[in-house]
Amino acid sequence: MTDRLIRLVIQAGVILVVIAALPYKVFELDRYFVPKELVLHVAALIIAAILVARRRSLTFDLVDGLIALFLLWSVASAIFATNHWAAQRSVAISISGAIVFWGARSVAERGSYRPILVAAALAAVCAAALSLAQAYGFETEYFSANRAPGGTFGNRNFVAHMAVIGLPSLVWCTVTARRPFGALLGSLGGAVLGAALVLSRSRAAWLAVALGVIVLLVPMIASSKYWRGSDNIGGRFARLCLAVAIGGMVAIALPNTLNWSSESPYLDTARGVVDYKKGSGRGRIAQYRNSLQMAISNPVFGVGPGNWPVEYVRFAPSNDRSLADDGMTANPWPSSDWVAFVSERGFVPTVALLGAFIILFFSALRRWSELQNPDAVLAQCVLAGTIVMTMVVSAFDAVLVLAAPPFLVWSILGAASGIRRNGREVKVSSRALGLGATALVLISLASAARSVTQTMAMTAVGRGAYTAGWVTGAMWDPGSYRINLRVADLYSRRGHCSVARGYARQALSLFPHAPAARRVVRACE
Repeated sequence: MTDRLIRLVIQAGVILVVIAALPYKVFELDRYFVPKELVLHVAALIIAAILVARRRSLTFDLVDGLIALFLLWSVASAIFATNHWAAQRSVAISISGAIVFWGARSVAERGSYRPILVAAALAAVCAAALSLAQAYGFETEYFSANRAPGGTFGNRNFVAHMAVIGLPSLVWCTVTARRPFGALLGSLGGAVLGAALVLSRSRAAWLAVALGVIVLLVPMIASSKYWRGSDNIGGRFARLCLAVAIGGMVAIALPNTLNWSSESPYLDTARGVVDYKKGSGRGRIAQYRNSLQMAISNPVFGVGPGNWPVEYVRFAPSNDRSLADDGMTANPWPSSDWVAFVSERGFVPTVALLGAFIILFFSALRRWSELQNPDAVLAQCVLAGTIVMTMVVSAFDAVLVLAAPPFLVWSILGAASGIRRNGREVKVSSRALGLGATALVLISLASAARSVTQTMAMTAVGRGAYTAGWVTGAMWDPGSYRINLRVADLYSRRGHCSVARGYARQALSLFPHAPAARRVVRACE
């Protein structure tokens, strides 16, 4: 019964995290991020609570240990961060993602991995379908005109990340479908993913697909002896590939509402996939170099989880493309998860997480003869493929530092790796498990509560009177630099410096190097 509940929570959560969004356009990024974080934290809270209730012993292997090291070091790093609100938010995403991984893994150990992989594939198709809806003229206040077609993610790159991460699961669901109708639905889903990937113009996603095909070609051929006699797996795979190609070509041919500045946008994107001598590629290299200086200056604990935008301005020249006109970073994260991890949390946790991915990848390609059916063998290819896709997109964009992609990634990795364990295992007593699970419950509860208060803050601003709404928002979310600065600015303009001063100082404590906050503080001194 507990396994079924964990499975249902993961299935529902991985779909809801795609759909969740808020209509308040003044919060152009957070109106997508915060509700998705809430879904992730609530799902993790339920799973952690089940672990507390179950209190049975479990096995703990090297992958689990490396992930635990990554989390513990991240928590220690958060203690020394400048902005503890941002640190808590960043660490909470990592912890909740790990809880989802452990929950999916525990369920898969007893054979219930198929429903999770099906839900992951469906989530990727839903994200792509919503993106296509925006591209072809469907309008709603939950979509953003910036970086279209982003659908319920507000950014076309984020949709593309979800699509490529879920692609191996979709392939698996299609070729191992119990009925021909299921295989047909999988092919149709592949066409949707193909169209969305083309329209996204995401270079990281396109590169991930290309490298994924190259890396997995040999394992797929090597595994054919295990599934060659099964129900037309090869034919279904060929039809799926054809559907993906057709979907991409139709997307190019059909007129859409996207306003590209180039006359040949898709060709230009293809040409710039590996071009890092000019444009955004050159800006990335400069950003990586400056971020590495941050890591070298703080090699043990970094600058703190989520604190890259707080400290980056100290290491970047004034003409850095990562800086906006207001003297702060244009984005709240660097253009790479691994750059974020090493600069924010230090080298040790970054290596630990990378090691967990490497072990999972190579373990997926070993000892297939121990598995009992072709579906399980192909699920190991899904594990390897998902890791390849995730590593590529996370190397060039923000993926694991957000909420929705980690939910999808850790669900798939947990389900696929839980089919079998690799390497030496250590038994964890029910008492130790209970203590650890209780700590996870408390952290998940605090994380979910923080997401709720952030949602209330945005709702207060979006629905309330102008000044009163911002003041109420600051009460609900004192860790929001934007809200505190806005309230300080509103009161400062009216000459109410006695009130403005407190909000301005709060904003400055969150971002000590922010020029706007400094100006308001000086104006009210």
